[in-house]
Amino acid sequence: METAVSDGAEAGLTTRLTDWMHQRSWAIAMTVAIVITCGGLVILETARQRIASEYEAALEARNASVQLSDLAGQLAQLQSHESRFLLTRDDADARSYCARAADIRRGIRSLDTYFKRAADSAELSSFTQIAALIGARIGSGAHALQQAAPHPLDLAACGGAAANSNVDGSLVTSTLSLLRDNEERRAQRALDASRADQRVSTLVAAGLSALNIVLFILLFRNLGIQLDSQARVQKQLITQQEELDQLVNERTRQLEALGWHLQAVSENEKTQLARELHDELGAILTASKMDVAWARRKLQDADPAIAEKLTRALETLDQGIALKRRIIEDMRPTVLANFGLVTALRTLADEAAQRNGWALDLHLPDDELQLDEQTEIALFRVAQESLTNAAKYARATQVTIDVGTGHGEVSLHIADNGVGIMPADLTRTHTHGLMGMRQRVAARGGRFDIRRGELHGTDIRVVLPVPTVGVAKEDSPGVDQIVEEAPRRVPDDTNAQGHAPVERL
Repeated sequence: METAVSDGAEAGLTTRLTDWMHQRSWAIAMTVAIVITCGGLVILETARQRIASEYEAALEARNASVQLSDLAGQLAQLQSHESRFLLTRDDADARSYCARAADIRRGIRSLDTYFKRAADSAELSSFTQIAALIGARIGSGAHALQQAAPHPLDLAACGGAAANSNVDGSLVTSTLSLLRDNEERRAQRALDASRADQRVSTLVAAGLSALNIVLFILLFRNLGIQLDSQARVQKQLITQQEELDQLVNERTRQLEALGWHLQAVSENEKTQLARELHDELGAILTASKMDVAWARRKLQDADPAIAEKLTRALETLDQGIALKRRIIEDMRPTVLANFGLVTALRTLADEAAQRNGWALDLHLPDDELQLDEQTEIALFRVAQESLTNAAKYARATQVTIDVGTGHGEVSLHIADNGVGIMPADLTRTHTHGLMGMRQRVAARGGRFDIRRGELHGTDIRVVLPVPTVGVAKEDSPGVDQIVEEAPRRVPDDTNAQGHAPVERL
């Protein structure tokens, strides 16, 4: 069991490591390329320094070889000046001898510096010996010139004369030749090493370039794969976003259609209930009032106490009839159904202003607007809810109502000078009044805007499209059919008790 668990853990670790390397392969490849490039640059710089040092060593060895050859030539010229003086006794030849001797000594000092710095101990020892022999040779030659001269010579430039110095010229020549050959070989070895380092540098540079090319190819390939993958993912996200947008739009249309349908059903139910209250409850209350009034007349003289009670009952029935009328007007305003939107809004505003002590500023058309029933109901309900909110919360003293039409739209503007709506109330979800107005307007394809006034109060603006009266709404397929299928009950002219309605309440 423990072995299986450990194997699973190792497999998981390997998988995570593989995924990590796959996700960061471009970073790993770039890091490797940078490290290899830096290492190659270090190698190339080291090789360059070695090549420069080897070239410098080769040049110095070649220069030393040339100086050794010049030294051999100067010794030959020194011997020639000495022989010519012995033959001609010319002071010019003595001076030429001393001048050549000075050149030889300068060359020896230069070569001595080189051999001390670059040559091994054997070569340095050989050069030291040959330098001593050359110095002795110059001294013996100067002594010979001084002895052969007819008058004393100024040989200070020769470095002094030395008598009895037997120097083997062939030994000096062979030693110089040997040193020159050694320097030639050293120069050749330095050149060979420099060429070898150049070849190594070339191979390293070529290998480094090839490796970097391969790494960059892999890097760009990996980047291409990742870009293709990202493009595919982005395309999938765009496709999913489009599908979600399409689904949201479809759901929004369905919700708008459902909201419109529910509002239509609610209005139909209110209409039906208003009719039932008007026809049935109104008839009952009217009949009851007539019966109580008849009983009061009969008992007014016989039993005044009972007549007084019946009088109070009549007053209570009148209150019930008034309450019934107000409920019916709230559920289905008869003014809206009988006279139209403009008259209904004017009546609604006048009643609200009378109850709340408002000053009205009405801007209503002179003639009634030719609107479909649902648009009139939507605008009337928005105005009704707005005035109700103003009466409850605004503490206003003036209310403005403006209705206008144009460009295939009808607009409603309601403003008050009250305390104004708070910004937090605009986004709260439990304000059912605002939500109901928004949904009612959205279901009709309109625009609803509510905001705090510039100075104070609240501004409500509603814009609805004006459909052709009698034409079904094309944007809500199936809704009109659903509304048409909603049960409608047309009451009979006779109530449940068999009484004919005496008056239309």
